[in-house]
Amino acid sequence: MTFREQAVRIPRRLRFRRGFRLHPAQAVVAGFASAVLIGTLLLWLPPMSVEPGGTTFVDALFTATSAVCVTGLVVVDTAVHWSPLGHAVILLLIQLGGLGIMIFASLIGLVLARRLSVRARLNTATEAKAVGFDDVRGLVRGIVLISFTIEAITWAFLFPRFLFGYDYDPGEAAWHALFHSVSSFNNAGFALYSNNMMDFVADPFICLPMSAAIILGGLGFPVIMQLRKEFTRPLHWTMNTKLVLWGTVVLLLGGWGYLTIVEWSNPDTFGPLDPAAKLLAGFYASVQTRTAGFNSVDIGLMHDESWVAMDVLMFIGGGPAGTAGGIKVTTFAVLFFILLTEFRGEGAVNIFGKRLSRAVHRQAITVVLVAVGAVMLATVVLMHLTGLAFDRVVFEAVSAFATVGLSTGITYDLPPAAEIVLVLLMFLGRIGPLTLGSAIALRERRILYELPKERPAIG
Repeated sequence: MTFREQAVRIPRRLRFRRGFRLHPAQAVVAGFASAVLIGTLLLWLPPMSVEPGGTTFVDALFTATSAVCVTGLVVVDTAVHWSPLGHAVILLLIQLGGLGIMIFASLIGLVLARRLSVRARLNTATEAKAVGFDDVRGLVRGIVLISFTIEAITWAFLFPRFLFGYDYDPGEAAWHALFHSVSSFNNAGFALYSNNMMDFVADPFICLPMSAAIILGGLGFPVIMQLRKEFTRPLHWTMNTKLVLWGTVVLLLGGWGYLTIVEWSNPDTFGPLDPAAKLLAGFYASVQTRTAGFNSVDIGLMHDESWVAMDVLMFIGGGPAGTAGGIKVTTFAVLFFILLTEFRGEGAVNIFGKRLSRAVHRQAITVVLVAVGAVMLATVVLMHLTGLAFDRVVFEAVSAFATVGLSTGITYDLPPAAEIVLVLLMFLGRIGPLTLGSAIALRERRILYELPKERPAIG
């Protein structure tokens, strides 16, 4: 029984005794919007930046949205524009957005009240894409434990490298390790350097721990939680876990090989590096398309062929119910198996020995169509507002919707209207088309009859 079906069984007096309550999907949207608003107001304050006069409201809004939506696109230089206090606020927004607003609220409820209301359980289950809400308390604790554990392990790898490899003082090394470990696991892409991570392009002791955190964050919490319990029993893995793992491996290795080959001799990117560094740079670049957004080479100087491949990889994204964006690996895999089934002339879509629910067909198609429509509409509007070339603009639009944060270098020069367009894309990408659609819908309609069938000509 899904949480929606369980919610219907909740007595009406429990659901409405205190008046109007938000639908769970509406609560998730309202939560993220509130976090963005609070983050904007905080970053708008003069002490948050070192620039005279502080930050403009639109730039503060863009940065807050990028942090809460764990994107990483920036319109000001993160390293030099923001003060240490501003960096701390950005880090908190990243952590909050990565955990999830409803999950964070549930955590506060558990800490203060030792209990969760039915409404809080419903909201948390909606945000975490859970199929039920009986053990939401365990779900919240598991997500928080996983997040902090992986971030702590990543910090433990980065701290000694910053301390001994780059002669940072202990406090600076600890802060840089903390910021980049949190930014990595949450697939945020924010860095404390003006050129992002380009100074570490050939350093495996920086790139590999960050990549591991990014990959784990991009798998999604349901997959990580199941692997933690049943790592040695793959036969017990759910279809979701299998699709995410196989899809991640195929896309990650495919992107690594393709980007390495295409950029191998590019004098502006991989060309000056030795072979080992080229392989590391290619792997790191492929990992970032999982919606992380760090870059160890100048994306704007990569070949056009690389941009196209990165557009595709970013659009697909990572696993659901995690810190990754995009349409999600599972959505792409479902459409692939639907296509395969159609080519074979079979009736039902079977994946890993299980039949796929027809409701999932509609959901996958809806997500892709909304995503394509949003990206294309935003691309047209951005081209009109900026006059920039299609390839750079569509890269920016895909990166924003997929909450990646990679850029060909045009973000800094965008007019305020274009920034607002990207803000809307980032918000839609983080919330997800289905959740946002459910939030906009005022009610669910139950049709008690079926109309006659008819088949139009297709293709």
